[in-house]
This record gives sequence, C-alpha cells and structure tokens, in this order.
Amino acid sequence: MSGGPITSIWPDLAPLSSVILPPRLNGPVLLQVYGLTILSFMAGVIWGFATRFDGPTANLFYALSVLPPIWGFLTASGATQPALWTLIVGFVVLLPIDWSAHRAKVAPEWWMSLRLLLTAVVVICLGLGAVLA
Repeated sequence: MSGGPITSIWPDLAPLSSVILPPRLNGPVLLQVYGLTILSFMAGVIWGFATRFDGPTANLFYALSVLPPIWGFLTASGATQPALWTLIVGFVVLLPIDWSAHRAKVAPEWWMSLRLLLTAVVVICLGLGAVLA
C-alpha cells in the first residue's frame, strides 16, 4: 500500500501508514479526501472574512461560503477519478468568490496572491492524481 507522496520521500513510513490509515486511503483516495477537506476549509475562510461585516455584504459572503463545500460533498464523495476532477472545478469556482471578497474589502490585500498560488498547486496535484488514478 502506498501512503502517498510522503512515503516517496521517507519510505520507512510506508509500513506505518498501512497500520495507521485504512486500506482504502491509498494515494489517490487520500488526495480525494484531503482535497474535499481543504475545499471546505478554504470556503470556511470566506465565512470567517464575512464575520468582520454586517448586513448584506456579510450575508452574501456567508451564503457564498457554503456553496463550495456543498458542491464537494455532492460531487466528490464517489469514485476517485471523477471526484478529483470535480474538486478541481470546486477550487476554480472558489476563485471568483475569493476575488469578490477581495474587491469588497472583506479579504485582506494579500489574499488573492496566496489564493492564486495555492489554486495553481492544488489544480496541478488534483489533475495529476486524476490522470494517475
């Protein structure tokens, strides 16, 4: 069983990962579960930004922040390869929400620089996982 990328760097962890992780959580499936978790977390950050405001602006970002996790849970909980592709869609669709938060001054100035970099890395990793799954 593969524990994922970390066992490529530190092979001695492979036997340990097979003891700690359920057998189903091999590399691509682990990427799927982690991607779903991070998509929900990233959308939750928008919720956190919204707490700094009141009224319609806050309400808009509260509502927008729940869409990516709902998308993920409805589309990325099944077979691994299609789930990885739908997670890519989720992360890409989250970008306009982040951009809107940035333009509305809900997110900090540096936020989009970080999000663009993270989204590029995530899309590459998920895409490779989908191709190799």
